[in-house]
Amino acid sequence: MRLTALDEMAETLGLRRNQGVAEARAMYPVLDVVEEDRDADRRLLDGIADWCDRYTPLVALNGPGGLFLDITGCAHLFGGEKALLADLLSRLFQMGLDVRGAISSAPGLSFAASRFGEGGVIADEDMERVLAPLPVASLRLEENTIAALRKLGMKQVGDLIHAPRAPLTRRFGAQLLLRLDQALGRDEEPVSPRRPVASLSAERRLAEPVQSQEDILVLTGQIALSLKAGLEERGAGGRVFELVLFRVDGRVFRISAGASQPLRDARRIAALFNERLQAVHDDLDAGYGFEILRLNVVRHEAFEAAQEDFDGERQNQVSLAGFVDRVSARLGADCLQGFHLRESHVPERAVTAAPAIHALPSGKTSPARDVFLSRSARPLRLFARPEPVEASLAEVPDGPPESFRWRRMLHRVSRSQGPERLAMEWWIDGADARARDYFRIEDASGHRFWIYREGFYGQMPPPRWFMHGVFA
Repeated sequence: MRLTALDEMAETLGLRRNQGVAEARAMYPVLDVVEEDRDADRRLLDGIADWCDRYTPLVALNGPGGLFLDITGCAHLFGGEKALLADLLSRLFQMGLDVRGAISSAPGLSFAASRFGEGGVIADEDMERVLAPLPVASLRLEENTIAALRKLGMKQVGDLIHAPRAPLTRRFGAQLLLRLDQALGRDEEPVSPRRPVASLSAERRLAEPVQSQEDILVLTGQIALSLKAGLEERGAGGRVFELVLFRVDGRVFRISAGASQPLRDARRIAALFNERLQAVHDDLDAGYGFEILRLNVVRHEAFEAAQEDFDGERQNQVSLAGFVDRVSARLGADCLQGFHLRESHVPERAVTAAPAIHALPSGKTSPARDVFLSRSARPLRLFARPEPVEASLAEVPDGPPESFRWRRMLHRVSRSQGPERLAMEWWIDGADARARDYFRIEDASGHRFWIYREGFYGQMPPPRWFMHGVFA
């Protein structure tokens, strides 16, 4: 067992990371050692990363105990880079966290200065001066490379900056100079955010925190109204929205809501979150209140303008979309199912089920392609897997059976229509797949079924009969 992290007192005593626990206890018998919980550490870091979204949406994880924040275009909102860094560090300190940070134009230099230096805001002209006295470990190199550099007497980054580059590359590879150039800002290093970046976003910072659901919904509607101009400029409407609530103690709640059609109307957007807040009511602990509310447009699509009536509402399609949106927001997207057409003539492959919030057409759709709204010639209930039936003698070669037994019940055929022959998809089912002859059957009681015969009479193996669907 080895030490993975140290507090200030342990560092003062001269203990070091990766030192054996037995050796450390021999030096200090009363040493208090706590077993590492990596999952808990990761959850804490994720929570801090969520909290840092108040400064920028571009937050990336950096190792087991660090974060990268891309604050390009955000610093002026907090009074400049120094004010932003001071606010961030002071807030985290009040939460009981000892944090160091640095701001520079190079992520590699910010990493080095915050972990091995004094941090702060570093100007471009001071990059080399700040980096030179730092240890080579600050360049994010592998342990064997760091050890080899130390054996050669290169213990600081300044020993590498003006050293001949060709011998360093031959001996240590290209990674060493890449990390050096990234720290000096000569080579760009992208920051990959941990969450997808919203295409459009608006927020409200409150002087007094809010706690009630009614206040949250009112503010959500006001923020949604401010998003309308941005959506109109893009000619788009939002399909997936995310409401981010920043609690005063640092915890962050994210509530997502989807729409079946592109939305711009602030009232309908607020109505979506009214349903979502009702659904997550027990899990939403307002505590001492929320100080920041942010509304993100996670996904948007082209918005098709349509004629409204005198009340400012569009006609039937809007009412259907509103119903689907409300029910899906309250009970979950899977509670209502719609269907998408697929290019296959095999009945069980012709359509695929999808949540109605995604299956509802968002624009002008041809009635022939509108599976969600149109009536189909197929049975209203189609079984996912055809069920075998016991059929009596049938008219040879292509007639329906005189009677059949399905689910232990005997049905006598009074009327039939067919056959409708469907060949299977040989590129999926194989060249030996047998064709199907489908029949619409009505029994003596008036029940209607959709059955098929697999194979033909006079061939081996003999044909089999299956129930594939039931008409209303």
